[in-house]
Amino acid sequence: MRDMLLEGKKGLVLSVTNKNSIGWACAEYAASLGAEVCVGAQNDKMLRRVDALLADQERMSSVVCDFSEEAQLDALVETVKERFGQIDFLIHSAAYADKTDLEGRFIDTSREGFKMAMDISCYSLVSLCRALEPVMAEDGSVVAMSYLGSTRAVGNYNVMGVAKAALESSVRYLSQDLGQKGIRVNTVSPGPINTVAARGVKGLLGMIDAVHERAPLKREYGQDEVAKTTAYLVSDLSAGVSGQIIFVDSGYNVVGL
Repeated sequence: MRDMLLEGKKGLVLSVTNKNSIGWACAEYAASLGAEVCVGAQNDKMLRRVDALLADQERMSSVVCDFSEEAQLDALVETVKERFGQIDFLIHSAAYADKTDLEGRFIDTSREGFKMAMDISCYSLVSLCRALEPVMAEDGSVVAMSYLGSTRAVGNYNVMGVAKAALESSVRYLSQDLGQKGIRVNTVSPGPINTVAARGVKGLLGMIDAVHERAPLKREYGQDEVAKTTAYLVSDLSAGVSGQIIFVDSGYNVVGL
């Protein structure tokens, strides 16, 4: 029997689009370790997909939350109060940029495209933490998903790299604010993985092959490895860890030319 590392924990995973989502892998693995997990969908269309995934999951439930809408954040807090009272963890797995802003030159990013990428990919974490702070356990954990493009200029990543850099900086500042209540805030930074969101990046499959070939660990990684690292960060095993970035890319991030 698998050790129930997260027995008694309750948390949110926002958001999930399909079975290949990193968020879904994290939610499913957390539930398998004993956690009660509420999985977020951005809208009613996505909710139908999420509910289909939850069909045989006793420890999981769903909620609709477009966190660009303040009213929906308020509703999310009320849902947490009704279902759980309070939560022990939040996993933020959401990012978006207009596809046209991921092609060509970064310098040509539109003003609206820049604002949208920053709002959905970065500010959403800040707004969620502010809204959920009153219902977060004092030893709670927040985990955000990033990518190496935050610190390196990666082709066809463009404005998303800037948004991820802002996200990682926000994690450090949030860890300072929420740390006063004992809440940890960390970042997981996977290498490129074949998901719906990532397929907006031109040449994704070639990027994945290149990372697998050059990484120190000569084996593939994916959603499962990210889910395991995230489970560590939302568990009591990471009680002394906050404001950090943990790479899940078979070590690729340390390799030079």
